[in-house]
Amino acid sequence: MNNVLVVDDDPHLLRALGITLKAHGYTVATAADGEAALHLAGQRPVAVVILDLGLPDMDGTTVIERLRQWSSVPILVLSARHGSNDKVVALDAGADDYITKPFGLDELLARLRAILRRRGEPGEELPVVETESFTVDLAKKRVSKAGQDIRMTPTEWNILDILVRNPDKLITQQQLLNEVWGPSYAKEGNYLRVYMAQLRRKLEAEPGNPRHLITEPGMGYRFVP
Repeated sequence: MNNVLVVDDDPHLLRALGITLKAHGYTVATAADGEAALHLAGQRPVAVVILDLGLPDMDGTTVIERLRQWSSVPILVLSARHGSNDKVVALDAGADDYITKPFGLDELLARLRAILRRRGEPGEELPVVETESFTVDLAKKRVSKAGQDIRMTPTEWNILDILVRNPDKLITQQQLLNEVWGPSYAKEGNYLRVYMAQLRRKLEAEPGNPRHLITEPGMGYRFVP
């Protein structure tokens, strides 16, 4: 199911996203305010909601909270608000990912593919992956260490999700950059180095001597359970 609901009060952006998403095989519905978005989400199956926070009738976080009362549909926030607090509020309200405007279409499409991949097929049971140091619940999108939940940023989760779903398999730098940030970031290997270091600090027993999140020099990364 590739039905996408785009919610934004900018008619030009709605039209541009509609054309782009349809060209990439998605079925698109659009809404210009929160009430229309909630009505459409309740009337038809939706795979992903792409949501602006600055809507004319209510704040986008209110839309997220009301959707979460009855739906687990993935929500990708697309907003001009750059403040970290705005991102935290949206993510805590139930959003799955957050992109700030202006944005690249390649990045948006990559984030959308990642969300749909993580969503899985209807009825698919996603595993709980356990290591000596930490546990990853792919279905609930939760990571714990020594019985305590570990807070993940959306980018950290996206990287970890790809690696954990492919145990012992080499995932190249280009694959990760393309899936997490989009094709235009294919040469930004420093992004991965920073985020992998963050993941190791949060998850590995010895971040300087990782046992599970392994670097393959010059090639990419590997998750070893």
